[in-house]
Amino acid sequence: MSGGPVPILMYHAVAQAPARAAYGLSVAPAAFAEQMRLLAGHGFTPVTAGQLAAAWRGGGRLPPRPVLITFDDGYEGVHRYALPALAEHGFTATVFASTGWLRGAHDAGGALDLMLSWDQLRELAAAGFEIGGHSHTHPQLDQLGDERLWFEVGHCRDLLAEELGHPPVSFAYPYGYSSRRVRDTVRAAGFTVSLAVGNALAARRQGPYALERVTVRRSTGIEEFERLVEGRDIGRIFARDRVLTKGYAVVRRSRGLVRSSLVRSSLIGNSGTRKAIEARV
Repeated sequence: MSGGPVPILMYHAVAQAPARAAYGLSVAPAAFAEQMRLLAGHGFTPVTAGQLAAAWRGGGRLPPRPVLITFDDGYEGVHRYALPALAEHGFTATVFASTGWLRGAHDAGGALDLMLSWDQLRELAAAGFEIGGHSHTHPQLDQLGDERLWFEVGHCRDLLAEELGHPPVSFAYPYGYSSRRVRDTVRAAGFTVSLAVGNALAARRQGPYALERVTVRRSTGIEEFERLVEGRDIGRIFARDRVLTKGYAVVRRSRGLVRSSLVRSSLIGNSGTRKAIEARV
């Protein structure tokens, strides 16, 4: 049984020449292959998000040196480049798909680069990848009203179940943003584990609906990558990110307060109008 911290690696695109919008969070295929060789050489054993959650929830066993390899959004390069590199070492991974960004009948537009098709997603699932949810159109979930929030989570779940033949068990929050309301919605939709960002190692104490990940970027060199998976210097590596995240969190909370105030004002105004009408009748 392993209850110690586990590195969860957050990838996005794997591409030779990614679109500009996806460039910073893409990884070159050669760099990705080198990173997988390092994991194999250091004795890491990849598991899926569902496997980690089940082990931690039920006290089950994890393999020696577990690691999670995750991909957000559903970029086509995961199939073209990441799949062969992972297969070389017998590795598994988890893909968190934004169902409205995938190529095919459910495409809602808005994708940043070339995305997976549903056939390619099914091939990844057949190869042993776990396919999780990442919303339908990739919005900031904590900024949505209840009805739209449920649609983004529930419709994503339903499409994955329909296209893959079984409901997904894992979810990743777009942009890493969540709130208690968002987490409760994800839980109510039947997901048993969900991942944030946080840029820290995952730990059981974080709970199954707020597991943290570390970001792998195009600028992540192999020495920095080694420090990430070994859990060394993570605070220093992501110091700037954390400062920016804290500052943006203040802005987001302010937006939430303003939005709540406007909603309350609207309700009060509607109530006053209704009472005035009733008084005149």
